[in-house]
Amino acid sequence: MEEKKDNQNQIGNNNFFTLSEFRHEIGVPLVLAKKLILWGEIKAVRAVDGTLRISSLEVAIAKKLLENRWKKTKYFFRALGPGLITGVSDDDPSGIGTYSSVGAQFGFSILWMAAWLLPVMFAVQEVCARIGLVTNQGLTGVLAKHYRKRIVAVAVLLLIVANVINIGADLGAMASVFSMLTHINFYIVALFFAILTIIMEIFIGYYYYVKFLKWLTISVLAYIITGIIIHPDWLTVLHWTFLPEIEFSKEYIFAMVAVFGTTITPYLFFWQASEEVEENKIAHKLLGGRKNTSLHFRIARMRTDVGTGMVLANVVFFFIVLTAANTFFANGITDIKSAEQAAMALRPLAGNYAYLLFAMGIIGTGLLAVPILAGSSAYAIAELLKWHEGLNLKFNQARGFYLVIAVSILVGLSLNFFQINPIMALYYSAFINGIIALPLLIIIMIVGDDKKIMGKETNPKWVKFFGWLAIVFIAILILTSIILYF
Repeated sequence: MEEKKDNQNQIGNNNFFTLSEFRHEIGVPLVLAKKLILWGEIKAVRAVDGTLRISSLEVAIAKKLLENRWKKTKYFFRALGPGLITGVSDDDPSGIGTYSSVGAQFGFSILWMAAWLLPVMFAVQEVCARIGLVTNQGLTGVLAKHYRKRIVAVAVLLLIVANVINIGADLGAMASVFSMLTHINFYIVALFFAILTIIMEIFIGYYYYVKFLKWLTISVLAYIITGIIIHPDWLTVLHWTFLPEIEFSKEYIFAMVAVFGTTITPYLFFWQASEEVEENKIAHKLLGGRKNTSLHFRIARMRTDVGTGMVLANVVFFFIVLTAANTFFANGITDIKSAEQAAMALRPLAGNYAYLLFAMGIIGTGLLAVPILAGSSAYAIAELLKWHEGLNLKFNQARGFYLVIAVSILVGLSLNFFQINPIMALYYSAFINGIIALPLLIIIMIVGDDKKIMGKETNPKWVKFFGWLAIVFIAILILTSIILYF
């Protein structure tokens, strides 16, 4: 008790900083400042009001620790959590395949969607993250508590359908590029990746192996480097990015829906909310069971995390389209039919190693995304049926949750036995995601604006604007697509 009083008295002098002051002193985002304390790198004491205080001595230690730029970058990358993983997984094999296809088919004319979709990505993922933070429940759990079971069941069914199709397409793409390099039978490789993913997610734990996969997925950044070294006409690029000329053809509208579907992906809605809950559990455990920081601070931390992930995903999206447009469209190749062909976009950077670099990107993002796809389905069903759930639990603690993951992956795998072209499968799965995203977006925006659920933390005005704008946009696209096809 006396020690606690001493700490509180110490906090009263000017040698102590609040968490916000501390992060400004050392020049890092809130998310990294908090993680330095959670990791034990920096010591802090707790004030009477429950907030953290950091001494001037610890500030000096932190500045010394972060002197090296590379070390500072490493700490920042390590500090990012659900938002970064969500962002990286957004450029999964479905994303890479879709962006490559539309870049080859339409050149620069689809680039404007990268600029327009960035604020939409921010808004949508913020809504989902807010729901998880405020309610401390996943999206399905919130819906089940406040809405009719029929609405919840429909939302979960739509999610599962989209996820299974996406899992199948991703596994097919992974198997295709691996077979391209090794000449091992496609079906054997697809089965191998499916079983490997199940084993890793259930018995090793997603949180452990994702640390390694985050580094493997950096290979998709090769598109950014390639896009720069091929020296595109940047004035033309800027023109198409900010002054679009939309084609009212069924192919172009189809491409727009597919790009929307692979960028604003349904499984990310459920995953983001559930992972914010999981992240809070981890932080609570690291703080020794004490009450976690204020909701206002947690939302600020989440925004840094989500923002970093979404910017990364969007920049990669932009450069994949740009690279494909320069490599394929400019040379009259408008239809990508194989993984080998798609890999050639990276030849200006990697030369004969283009296949290997492309394979690393597809396999890395696939191994990252497939568990998220299956996991988001498992969270949804477990919350609906009130099972024990969470990737922090062992198999015997959440059998139903992990069985849903295994079954989702195996059913997705089975779709590859219908001899569908893997690249086309990625493209069409993105289109289906775009259609399914519409009703799910409406649901999450309604929840985010519901004061009974969110209290004072309903959606900010900018989130409402871009969230509902996205709904109107995709609804018009789907309606236009129907009219043009029929």
